[in-house]
Amino acid sequence: MSAVNSSLPSFILMGIFDTNDEHIWLSIPLCVLYMLSVLGNSLILFIVRTDRQLHEPMYFLLSMLAATDLGMTLITLPTVLGVLWFQFRTIGFNVCLTQMYFIHSVTATGSAILVAMAFDRYVAICNPLRYASIFHPMISKIGLVVVGRGVSIMLPQPLLLTRLDYCGNKKLHHAFCFFPDLMKLACTDITVNNIYGLFTVIVTFCLDSLFILFSYLMILKTLLTSASKEKSLKAFSTCASHISVVLIFYIPLIGLTMAHRYAKNASPLLPLAMGFLYLSIPQTLNPIIYSMKTKQIRSALRKQLF
Repeated sequence: MSAVNSSLPSFILMGIFDTNDEHIWLSIPLCVLYMLSVLGNSLILFIVRTDRQLHEPMYFLLSMLAATDLGMTLITLPTVLGVLWFQFRTIGFNVCLTQMYFIHSVTATGSAILVAMAFDRYVAICNPLRYASIFHPMISKIGLVVVGRGVSIMLPQPLLLTRLDYCGNKKLHHAFCFFPDLMKLACTDITVNNIYGLFTVIVTFCLDSLFILFSYLMILKTLLTSASKEKSLKAFSTCASHISVVLIFYIPLIGLTMAHRYAKNASPLLPLAMGFLYLSIPQTLNPIIYSMKTKQIRSALRKQLF
């Protein structure tokens, strides 16, 4: 490792505005979203754990998704609010790499959970007689595979960044550390980093989205050939919440990735805005969607609150 890299450079986190007063105003809606995320996801975790009627594979997967949403909120909260409230823009090299690793590994884990939830719905609707025998003994193994993939596949990213030299501009495009953002600040060859970044995108998000799409195409085929309209409507209603969550997860993620790769001449506000959407919208809306769309969750919430 070179002398430049061994000195462990610091990076500058970016807000949207130049003055602290304007950042404080922006921090108010973000704080509301963060509070809703923490409260909503904590409540989902609590009711799934305490209500025995929710001790089913579908709800265990939902609690895993809530845990990743809660984790993403807690990982990014200190730096985002530090920039918006106190203008704490400087972040150390090791701290930045640690935050970046957890952001990407939690995102990959969340994507894998959505695949498992789609497979859960596929088996429940297309092969209901075998649902219990397939999912009940497998749910703990699915959890281990999901977490293991997210943790392991993103591990090389911080290691690849430590081999680079950083000189000149140290300004990031966000109030958090993001792999493509850090990579662009290097003044040495980043070909290996680019290749591995593309590999992780293909192996995780591209393949995951294809598996989800395939699962729902098979579900749609089953529902269209079903003789019972009532059964089809009930099954579609069950899937609607998951489809909404999938869209809310992937749209900000794709927007953020596209902003970094292809919007080089666009306003710097574009990646900033996509970054804030990526950090706040899925984590806030997921527990709200499942609370509104899932009858069992609504009943458990009423039992706990009233």
